[in-house]
Amino acid sequence: MKLVVIVLVALIVSSLMSALYYLVKDKGHSDRTVKALTARVGLSVVLFLLLMLGYYFGLIPPQGL
Repeated sequence: MKLVVIVLVALIVSSLMSALYYLVKDKGHSDRTVKALTARVGLSVVLFLLLMLGYYFGLIPPQGL
């Protein structure tokens, strides 16, 4: 589970960096920035749902105070 979360976070960060690169390189004349940011949002939603399901099914144990 930890490996999946780490991979998804790395993909989210790389998508964000590619969006920044396309924003600077294309100067707003291309839709590649929008596609990269859309992919980032989609990956973030998948990560959130994965964490929620992992907690629900007991793969992620609750932390005590």
